[in-house]
Amino acid sequence: MKILSDPALSWLLGGTLALLVVASLIGWVLAKRATSEAAKTTVANLNARTRAWWGMVAVFAAALAVGPVGTALMFFFSSFMALREFITLTPTRPADHRTLFWVFFIITPLHYCFLATNWYLMFLILIPVYAFLFVPMRSALAGDCENFLERTSKIQWGLMICVYCISYAPAILWMDLPSWPQQRAKLLFWFITVVEMSDVMQYVWGKTCGRRKIAPTVSPGKTWEGFIGGGLTTTALGASLWWATPFSPLQAAAMAALVVTMGFFGGLVMSAIKRDRGVKDWGGAIAGHGGFMDRLDSLAFAAPVFFHATCYFFGR
Repeated sequence: MKILSDPALSWLLGGTLALLVVASLIGWVLAKRATSEAAKTTVANLNARTRAWWGMVAVFAAALAVGPVGTALMFFFSSFMALREFITLTPTRPADHRTLFWVFFIITPLHYCFLATNWYLMFLILIPVYAFLFVPMRSALAGDCENFLERTSKIQWGLMICVYCISYAPAILWMDLPSWPQQRAKLLFWFITVVEMSDVMQYVWGKTCGRRKIAPTVSPGKTWEGFIGGGLTTTALGASLWWATPFSPLQAAAMAALVVTMGFFGGLVMSAIKRDRGVKDWGGAIAGHGGFMDRLDSLAFAAPVFFHATCYFFGR
């Protein structure tokens, strides 16, 4: 799969790069004009986020250029790092270390191997069935019963969110779509664009127009104005890019709205976990964005729902 051999995919990538150039220029101008310390801090954060986006887009484009296996490897690394952040913030006990060895170094890579080799059935059931049962079995052998259910649930939840759910994004490249053969890279690009632009647009609308908070004790920055304004903007964007999908414009709008809604609740749920742990971000691996899980929380909830909805309505 070559990016530049597909004109539509090249247009999508070119449009993304153009947006980043514009964002970089705006950030440069704002940095020159900022006078107060508060304004300088805000602009510095904005520019850090923009620089991080350059890097993330470059990595994603390179993975697509390599092909489905390269994309699976990129998401495997992202899942591994996200799971590491999750386990770090929801600590277990020494008795769980051998269980975690299996989770990180056997179950997670095996799951992505099943994806890369298109062993669909094992991709579907390894984590929610076999790993779900294996984790408490292996932990019980350690003989530590203190907070056993809580410790086991943390590991199971981390596997489901950080590995299983996130892996549904690269799984788009293996979808069986008879009406859309050999063009699934554009669909993955469309999905990632909708997920990430939804976060950006909700942030922008929330900062400029946000008044009514949705869940102030969970995520004070999320407002109804941000969710509705950002959601409608992103839905319109998704509909305008219908030509990169197997959907009609109306269908693309509906699918974009589904992705926006699931992504919003993904961010809300993961924010609740962070508040419970008393932290603002999952980590600091990505400048201006926090950790891997801070960038993948929306995707983790949206990817499996989008995948199965697309397969149900447009697959065999």
